[in-house]
Amino acid sequence: MEGELKQHTVVVVGSGGREHAIVWKLSQSPKVAHIYVLPGNGGTEALGRELAKKGAPAVVQNVAGISTNEAIVAFAQEKKASLVVVGPEAPLAAGLGDDLNKAGVPCFGPSKAGAQIEASKVFAKDFMHKHNIPTATYQVFDDAEKALKYIDDTPHTLVVKASGLAAGKGVIVPKNKDEAKQAVREIMVDKVFGEAGNLVVLEELLVGPEVSFLGFCDGTTVVPMPAAQDHKRALDNDKGANTGGMGAFAPTPAVTPEMAQEWTATVLQAALDGLKKDGIPFVGVLFAGLMLTKNGPRVLEYNCRFGDPETQVILPLLKTDLFEVMLACVQGRLAQLRVEWATARAAVTVVAASGGYPDKYPVDKPIAGLNSLPQSIDAEGGVYVFHAGTKAAADGQGVVTSGGRVLAVTAVSPRPAQAIARAYAALDKIHFDGMHYRCDIGSYFANNTLRLAVLGSTRGTDMQAIIDAIARRELNAEIALVVSNRADAYILERARAHGIAHHFVEPRDADGKLKPREAYDREVIAALDGVDGGVDLVLMIGYMRIVSAAFVERFRGRLYNVHPSLLPDFAGGMDLDVHQAVLDSGAKFTGCTVHVVTEEVDAGPILVQKRCAIDATDNADTLKAKVQHLEGVALIEAIQLFEQQEKQKYRAEEVKRQQRREKRKAAEGQGPVTYRSAGVDIDAGNLLVERIKPFTKATARPGTSANIGGFGGLFDLKEAGYRDPLLVSGTDGVGTKLKIAQEVKKHDTLGQDLVAMCVNDILTRGAEPLFFLDYFATGALAVDEATQVVKGIADGCMLAGCALVGGETAEMPGMYPPGEYDLAGFAVGAVERDGVLPIMDTIKEGDVVIGLASSGLHSNGFSLVRHIIKLNNIDVSAKPPFASKHEKLAHALLEPTRIYVKSVLPLMKARKIKAAAHITGGGLLENIPRVLTPKIGVDLDVAQWSVPPVFGWLASLGQLQPREMLRTLNVGIGMTLLVAPDHVASVLEALTASGEDARVIGKVVPRRLDDSEQVHVANAQLLASPAPATF
Repeated sequence: MEGELKQHTVVVVGSGGREHAIVWKLSQSPKVAHIYVLPGNGGTEALGRELAKKGAPAVVQNVAGISTNEAIVAFAQEKKASLVVVGPEAPLAAGLGDDLNKAGVPCFGPSKAGAQIEASKVFAKDFMHKHNIPTATYQVFDDAEKALKYIDDTPHTLVVKASGLAAGKGVIVPKNKDEAKQAVREIMVDKVFGEAGNLVVLEELLVGPEVSFLGFCDGTTVVPMPAAQDHKRALDNDKGANTGGMGAFAPTPAVTPEMAQEWTATVLQAALDGLKKDGIPFVGVLFAGLMLTKNGPRVLEYNCRFGDPETQVILPLLKTDLFEVMLACVQGRLAQLRVEWATARAAVTVVAASGGYPDKYPVDKPIAGLNSLPQSIDAEGGVYVFHAGTKAAADGQGVVTSGGRVLAVTAVSPRPAQAIARAYAALDKIHFDGMHYRCDIGSYFANNTLRLAVLGSTRGTDMQAIIDAIARRELNAEIALVVSNRADAYILERARAHGIAHHFVEPRDADGKLKPREAYDREVIAALDGVDGGVDLVLMIGYMRIVSAAFVERFRGRLYNVHPSLLPDFAGGMDLDVHQAVLDSGAKFTGCTVHVVTEEVDAGPILVQKRCAIDATDNADTLKAKVQHLEGVALIEAIQLFEQQEKQKYRAEEVKRQQRREKRKAAEGQGPVTYRSAGVDIDAGNLLVERIKPFTKATARPGTSANIGGFGGLFDLKEAGYRDPLLVSGTDGVGTKLKIAQEVKKHDTLGQDLVAMCVNDILTRGAEPLFFLDYFATGALAVDEATQVVKGIADGCMLAGCALVGGETAEMPGMYPPGEYDLAGFAVGAVERDGVLPIMDTIKEGDVVIGLASSGLHSNGFSLVRHIIKLNNIDVSAKPPFASKHEKLAHALLEPTRIYVKSVLPLMKARKIKAAAHITGGGLLENIPRVLTPKIGVDLDVAQWSVPPVFGWLASLGQLQPREMLRTLNVGIGMTLLVAPDHVASVLEALTASGEDARVIGKVVPRRLDDSEQVHVANAQLLASPAPATF
């Protein structure tokens, strides 16, 4: 192909979100070396810096002060541009494409004549009428009085359009005749849109969903893009003034593949052919705005360029090199190029606008939160913020607002609900004064048809019941794919007969051996991921396979199975074996169960059960027939429940978004002042208390009832069995381990870390942890996150044998950014007066140091860990580059701190332990001396214990010296015990029986007078050994 090895220079004209998206996508092309943006915005400037920092091959550079056609042509020639991409319509309408082409510079964008299709609504309407392209009836007026009379004389509602370009605001949809006449006066008499209002088009108001349908064009051939839907109105529920667009999503489920194929011919290709026939070859993007009326689709308008914000959801789905596509367009060879899209992904963008938009709005408002937001979109999805109305701040520090629509936060995910949630979660981290956005972008999906997938190995009788229910409109659903592990399964034939996509996944490899479960399931997942628009719910119907844990995780909560018995009875069986077992049991009733699939077979939450009586004459076959009839009914109910839950979840999330938005507005003086508007949500706090009560009650132990909600927790030492106790207290936190957890949104194990850091400390004094209190501080309480954290605390208390008697949840807006929180814990324990540790005067030369293995990093040294990760640009969501049971590096780093109470405390009470040291900040070098007299020290040998591979990886990556590791990290030892030689064997035996990895790692030695160190470590170089990679 021409230019295969050449590194190209591209010039992009424009400064909006559309242009940022175009530049972002072009920068991913291996054939593009340099992109100049005229003039660009704060986002394209930041993209340039980001690419330079990464050492990416493409250079992105904003260039200001070049705006006339003549100047743009000269600049493109000077830079030897292979291509100029014109984003907005105004330069195209002014003939920039003609001037570039005359100068020999290829332009992706039509000529002035081609741009008329957008620049003149009169031209566009006449063109559609001429070429039989379906559109609304219309009349054109150059006289205001005649237009006003036409409004009076017309019985139906009209739309008023300024014929010329009006920055996307020239279309007015009045509610009545008075508003229509007022619009005509403003356009034609008051000239609110200037010369664009010399002519006015009055056309019939069409009713229905509006769709954006775009195509790449090379003058002859058109290649369609995934259909998108825009949200034009400024306010939720399509209220408020018309705007340039407050958000969009793609691909829209309102458009089926058949519809898209038809429109490609009747709307896009018909227009392209008509323009060519009229002597106007059209190169670039042709954008059709369509209304889906009850009488079929009607073209509202044509645009001569990419849409905004549609571009921000369409281009992230493009798999083919955008530069290759554009070059093919300008070279007239689009038909030779295969353009591919990630149609199994959903993209959503939410626009953050300036206060007052679409009317007057302030500018130069600093934008916060962009730097803390990870931005990338890959094959699996992600988030990216496209800048629309931004510019670099005058002091060079960050960016400020410069337009009405400021940012477009785009998210991509396999499921629309996930994409919506990701976009709004990212938006929550961004702030500028007056920021306004809609909370219902993508609301179409809340009422959208559910997309079902079926896994089956048998006849699929239950699936037929679902097909029939869909036909009767009892279910708002469609079966998108049927997958079977048997090529001869009748369920595949049933799918074929109903025109349902179906797929056989071969269970054996080339040698005839059964594929491992995980490998087979990866192929099934790939088939499901290939479904256009994704899959909402997976149903296992007579599926004679047990799925892997990875499969369960991939479809967590969205994987249902129908079992032919009343679970939990007769779990684990299949088909006729279950029915025979029911008969053999003498049961009087049987039935079926639809349940959520979890890692434990037939043990997931039960959704629906249906029951029938067993007759004396029943056998396994007749019983199967009875139950099978019930299975279809139960599955239909389960699907309906899922649909209701999805709607409720979407609505609940929308309400939460509205509450957060109103908080922001109230904080900026835009609403009534309440405690909630100040950033503190008492209702959320009360909800959290209710949610965590079951967890705290589960931690009750002798001495306390573990009730929460009062002013103080009580503990009865006498009831706990103490005679002459001393109380021991400890407090600690989790440190910056929190940052990694918050980054990957894994909050469930931090509670165990918090408890461990406190109870392990007081354990070293020989104390039994009795009760625990926590302190959770955040800028804005997220109930779900906080619930996970507190449940983790309760789990940790259970492991430590102490009661969670209370705590404090502090919501402090302004103290913490959105999405961040801090934790502190407080443990109180008791020890009989004669059992206090350490017994320092008994520790002597020859005593043995026993090391208890850590579970990993525990909760210390994370500032160093995060620094090393940042320096090396490591993605913590990637697979761990060392041996680990975890699928993600972040999860390996977040492995919870081990709690040693139940294994060590009995040995302390048996007087077999002289001292214990919890290895936290300061490592072995600084924690062991805390239990030694100045006259003694310890000699340790790294060769005596197994150092977890995470430490070798960190040492290698950060070039850490052994001493730095020994005084910062636990290096594989979470606690040390000092034991007399004659107790070593029994202590090791007891620890091993308790599940600890305990080893002799050193001994107590005399300390030389001139020795500044009390801990000496042999074979320390083993700490820095590179960890074996798992790649």
